Amino acid sequence: MPYIPTERRTVFDSHLEACAREVRNGGELNYCIYRLASLLIRRIGESYQNLSMCSGAMEHAKLEWVRRRLSPYEDRKILENGDID
Repeated sequence: MPYIPTERRTVFDSHLEACAREVRNGGELNYCIYRLASLLIRRIGESYQNLSMCSGAMEHAKLEWVRRRLSPYEDRKILENGDID
């Protein structure tokens, strides 16, 4: 999902790192994600296809986050604290 070519990543990374240094809470992170999608739609135009692309990207980013970050964290906590019956 987020595996774009390295040369394209460099276009975004410094901007994302600057944004990440400023975000203080979930509301601000939500704002940044929403605003980025809104700015993109403003640039490329509002259509079902474009709105769906943004929604799909958000959903797939969420799924990738759960798969790569949240689930391994939960697995470590199960090992540390024991599983539930």
